[in-house]
Amino acid sequence: MHANVTARFAKAICFFRLRSLPFPMDLTAITFTELRYLLALADTGHFGKAAAKCFVTQPTLSAQLKKLEENLGVQLVERTPRGAQLTPIGQQVVAHARVILEHVQAIGDAALGHSDPLAGELHLGVIPTLGPYFLPKVLVPLQHTFPRLRLFVEEQITAVLLEHLLNHQLDAALLALPVDASGVEALPLFDEPFWVLVPRNHPLTKKACIREADLEGQNVLLLTEGHCLREQALSLCMKHNAQVAGDFRATSLETLRHLVAAGYGCTLIPELAVSSLGDGKTVVRPLVGAEARRRIGLVWRKSYPRPESIAALGNFFRTEMARAGLSIPRQGQDSESDRPDARGALGVKRPSR
Repeated sequence: MHANVTARFAKAICFFRLRSLPFPMDLTAITFTELRYLLALADTGHFGKAAAKCFVTQPTLSAQLKKLEENLGVQLVERTPRGAQLTPIGQQVVAHARVILEHVQAIGDAALGHSDPLAGELHLGVIPTLGPYFLPKVLVPLQHTFPRLRLFVEEQITAVLLEHLLNHQLDAALLALPVDASGVEALPLFDEPFWVLVPRNHPLTKKACIREADLEGQNVLLLTEGHCLREQALSLCMKHNAQVAGDFRATSLETLRHLVAAGYGCTLIPELAVSSLGDGKTVVRPLVGAEARRRIGLVWRKSYPRPESIAALGNFFRTEMARAGLSIPRQGQDSESDRPDARGALGVKRPSR
């Protein structure tokens, strides 16, 4: 294990040793199981849900947490009729417990994955505008390529995924780049072009492709706040004087599709989602311009103890998306400005800008 990982592990353990208590503390009595139960309670806020998550009975979980509190000499959890809430010291213990258990898991995964970098557990986050369209293309080949990988997927908006990533609840996340957060690293995976979805009788259907300037005066439907795709679409609208449809703020691309089909306006759709839109009531056209795409990347904490797992996962995703026809940026290439035109995931040759 790397020296910095060992140091972080030791620092977390020392947290318990250095606290001044009115009586000696027996750290050998604290078990990893108790820490796992505490994290489950912190994540669910409810004893019953935490017990179900850990596959134990509620009395068993409660008894183990009570034992942990007695060994530490502090109250970690405030028990209420509606559930449970961490005390201030409980929140500190939970933060250190996450680091400890992450490195304990890394020890087991290192032994398991001596010849397989993606053996063991990996918790992956993904944004909602990518997950339903990207995951079906990669999950089956991922399982075949890395059969010992135990993948857990969480779908959330960017802000929530970053919070869970920095709190050690996730190992990595699939996000639109760039990401405004400290303490993380990012590997660009692929560039995903935007398409414009319009009602089938819309004047823009007469065009083989739609340029960014063609959006001027158009009523553009957006996702609700918190979605990175909303911010990208809003930037295009402001730059080209498009009208933002303020009466509708959808939480999914599927809702936007229904609104477009009903004639309320047009919207931007990432290319991987286009193949799911064949309802006969809408038409899609490729969007051409300097900002007519987004870059998807794999983001992880700089302190993550299994960098070889991230590298293997990132390389796998890049290979699969290249097979799908998407443009793959060079590793270390942060700018989107020099992306070459390419045949997209739908097999459509995108026109030059």
